[in-house]
Amino acid sequence: MTLSQALLPSTSLPTRIAMILAGSLFIALSAQASVPMFPVPMTLQTLAISIVGLAFGARLAAATLIAYLVEGAMGLPVFADGKAGAMALIGPTGGYLWGFVAMAWMTGWMVERGFDRGLFRLFIAALIPAALLFVPGVAMLQVVTGMSVGKAIVLGATPFLLGGVVKAALAALVVAGGWSVLRKRG
Repeated sequence: MTLSQALLPSTSLPTRIAMILAGSLFIALSAQASVPMFPVPMTLQTLAISIVGLAFGARLAAATLIAYLVEGAMGLPVFADGKAGAMALIGPTGGYLWGFVAMAWMTGWMVERGFDRGLFRLFIAALIPAALLFVPGVAMLQVVTGMSVGKAIVLGATPFLLGGVVKAALAALVVAGGWSVLRKRG
């Protein structure tokens, strides 16, 4: 059982749609907390995606990220620094955007397979998918810009490694805290 299932046991379609929209709004807001860097900005998106994955489970988290990408492609200013449009999905940061879906799904999948409680397990469930996000992110950065793989790693991964660990820890703390509050209520 995920945290969201424990909090909202209803699995009705309106409930799931509301969760997807709330999750995509949370991610959109986190994208606006941005440190401008070239070519990939540093944002709080991966923190929000980890929280969504840890709390929602695989399918609902992936649906949330798909909704987020559709919202951005339709022109809503949900991407980092208020950017929008389908071109963002094929630009230098497109690999990260597409990878967000896999990151959310894998985080939720790990939670559904026993990484759902306990701070350390939640941290691992957030950290591994966040680390794997660099694969599509760096790959598309390299392909789109024509830079070497080494330079793409230096610009598209290295500056984000420590932050990724910190964000995974924060996401685990948030969700573990949610479970703690829920246990005290019940």
